Amino acid sequence: MMKQSFWALLLLLLAVPGFAQYQFTTEKELECTPIKNQQRTGTCWSFTTVSFLESELMRLGEPAYDLSEMYMVRKIYEDKAMNYLLRQGKANFSQGSLSHDVMRAFEMAGAMPESAYSGKAEGDAIYDHSEMESALKGMLDGLVGSKGLSEKWKGAFSAILDSYMGEVPESFTLGGKTYTPDSFAESLPINPDDYVTLTSFTHHPFYETFILEIPDNYSNGTYYNLPLDELQAIAEYALSNGFTIAWDGDVSEKGFSAGNGLAILPENENNPGMFDQPVEEAEVTQAKRQRAFESYATTDDHLMHLTGIAKDQEGQTYFITKNSWGEISDYKGFLYMSVPYFRMKTVGMMVHKDALPEDIANKLKL
Repeated sequence: MMKQSFWALLLLLLAVPGFAQYQFTTEKELECTPIKNQQRTGTCWSFTTVSFLESELMRLGEPAYDLSEMYMVRKIYEDKAMNYLLRQGKANFSQGSLSHDVMRAFEMAGAMPESAYSGKAEGDAIYDHSEMESALKGMLDGLVGSKGLSEKWKGAFSAILDSYMGEVPESFTLGGKTYTPDSFAESLPINPDDYVTLTSFTHHPFYETFILEIPDNYSNGTYYNLPLDELQAIAEYALSNGFTIAWDGDVSEKGFSAGNGLAILPENENNPGMFDQPVEEAEVTQAKRQRAFESYATTDDHLMHLTGIAKDQEGQTYFITKNSWGEISDYKGFLYMSVPYFRMKTVGMMVHKDALPEDIANKLKL
């Protein structure tokens, strides 16, 4: 009787939502810096790519740096403003950008540590760019409507940024040395030319580059185009060999839950227990992925940092993913992205060119 009661209790507990849990075993975990929070801003692209660069510095033998995300954000706002005006308002001006824009900012304007530039005005407790974005765009739209531009607009634009983000110091001290943003970037073993962005879509030829048609690609960044199986192979090879990945994709799916620490693609997306224990996931083909992109079912929503590989209790593979929404969920700000989710919802990713398997690198002439 006692044995029957035990099994009845166990079955009851397993039926309770939240009791049966995903159980992950880490296979590869790469170094990364602590979780941060982008708060009320659309700057995941900078938080992700700066985190990626911090991991790259550690991979290259440097100590752990805390780089300023908002310095890169500010420089891209300035670059976007010029682009918007030159295109007479027929361009994207928003809080969003992409990983290659951080690399462009690094080349154009250097870098700074967080200790030198936080990107918060005095008295601000959190990041919030909503009002600032409206003020900046309102100014630009007014300028587009004018008959002629003087050079004074740049100073006025910078003054708005100063009000919301604080002034950028001309120089700063770190580790007993004084740097400018340019000299600091030059001191770091980061060569932007060593990094490539990759994607997989059939409306352009494979093994060639093209300008990916997403709204945040204001700078017309080019992507190497690969078959989906090879894009997945690069992700697995890179993480297995010590290279992290700056990932860009769609997080609007029912199977994405930062609160549960999961990004999955269930065959039945209305399964109420999909976050309680592993479920059957959809098979993702190249054609299915393409249809999702062309129908706007897959959009460029969010960037995150892939930092490792894990398996669940059923042997399915997941990518350990560092988010930028603070230390939420039982995984303290990290989440587990399944391979089917990666295959369907990856818009693009950035890696060091040495992270590509040799056969694929040869196809891309890298």
